[in-house]
Amino acid sequence: MSVAVELRHISKRFPGVIANKDVSMKVETGTVHALVGENGAGKSTVMKILYGMQRPDGGEIFVNGQGVNFKNPNDAIDASIGMVHQHFMLADNFTVLENIILGAEPQHGITIDFSAARKKVADMSVAYGLDVDPDILVEELGVGQRQRVEILKVLYRGARILIFDEPTAVLVPQEVDDLFNALKGLRAEGMAIIFISHKLDEVLRVADDVTVVRAGSTVAQVKAKDVTARQLAELMVGSELPQPTTHGDTRRPEVTLSLRDVSVPTKSGSRDLISHISFDLQAGEVIGIAGVEGNGQAELVEAIMGLREYTGQVEFKGKNIDHYSVAHRHDAGIGLIPEDRQRQALMMNSPLWENRILGHQRSKPIMRGFILDKKATIADTRVIMDEFDVRAPGPHTLAAALSGGNQQKFIVGREMSKAPALLVASHPTRGVDVGAQAAIWEELRRAREKGMAIVLISADLEELIGMSDRLLVMLRGAITAELNPQKTTPEQLGSAMTGAQ
Repeated sequence: MSVAVELRHISKRFPGVIANKDVSMKVETGTVHALVGENGAGKSTVMKILYGMQRPDGGEIFVNGQGVNFKNPNDAIDASIGMVHQHFMLADNFTVLENIILGAEPQHGITIDFSAARKKVADMSVAYGLDVDPDILVEELGVGQRQRVEILKVLYRGARILIFDEPTAVLVPQEVDDLFNALKGLRAEGMAIIFISHKLDEVLRVADDVTVVRAGSTVAQVKAKDVTARQLAELMVGSELPQPTTHGDTRRPEVTLSLRDVSVPTKSGSRDLISHISFDLQAGEVIGIAGVEGNGQAELVEAIMGLREYTGQVEFKGKNIDHYSVAHRHDAGIGLIPEDRQRQALMMNSPLWENRILGHQRSKPIMRGFILDKKATIADTRVIMDEFDVRAPGPHTLAAALSGGNQQKFIVGREMSKAPALLVASHPTRGVDVGAQAAIWEELRRAREKGMAIVLISADLEELIGMSDRLLVMLRGAITAELNPQKTTPEQLGSAMTGAQ
């Protein structure tokens, strides 16, 4: 096999942060090559360099044996490189079809040939099992469907070197099987696939080769068939894989959250996005909400937080809060970890101390009367960074300079700092490494033991099963099953999510 991509001693520095100091790897054609390491180890940075999004400070890149110096992603695309980003690069106010063909529109005379584009996209959707409505606006899609659009966008441009950044993060087991079958088909066609993942069992299942990076440097390149998940974890972080588990029954008699016949209609009112949702959540209890992306989980979160109009009744600690605004609910003691940290929880180009303010504008230590207490806010940001092991130079570091895992730990710390009675945790460990996963799970366990009620939404079925006291399955906007996590396997949960049982 020939070498499709070779990176030699890549280095990259940001203010106060060394992202890459010595990353080297070889990716052969017709293989799936996994890149693993903790968040902050430099994986995403080096892939952005390969895709032309960032310029390296040192090192060399070779594509099909030729030295390259990409100035922007267009240069990488011209070299047949495509990237499916962990945080999607889509225009919300465009349709799926418009996003896929944007910048590569087929022409019919002086107009865009939408018919040809639609046929090509439809053929790819069927071929790779990536079904999505081409005419729907991207802003109406869930995270899982957005990912499908990103994959189709890359395939549409005919890339032969494909970079997949956490592609299974939003998929149920059955969908992971379909994706892996697609990857195997692409590999059989001679494509080179770079697969970034924190799920080491998936890495060993799909990859031919594995490169491990730690603290910005390559520490190993091995054959997947020659290593175990435990060995990879030790190479990454020097410890065994953490497990999502809780211990004992910490539920208390008082009901923290009660939903009665809650429905969320579409803007037109023609149908319900979620319909007749009812459940009680006790203090010290974790309810796991399972469902394939797009089956109402996001709308349920928005109803609880007051972000969407709904019918029915929501009670918090025995009080009806239907008339409460989002800010009023937050002030009352409801915390939120949003599903997309960069779009919904952070100002990426602002320092951490300013991000500390988000959602807490009216509470101490942020405010002193009606005046922002900057000194206290900066000091409290340092406390959060210390207590939640947010690895960054200091409170003045831009959020964009942090790895995904450190961004997520900061968000969790910010919400936990007020000790809410109810935490709505939407995909709290999505796209983070095993070390950050373990830290977030431990914080959720501690909060549960102290009596916090938690609504946990996750696409990680092992996380749902291990961390929940009860499981509710959502399908087509309704709760279709309640399961005991102690008696449920990931396969059984996945079947319930797809309506197979």
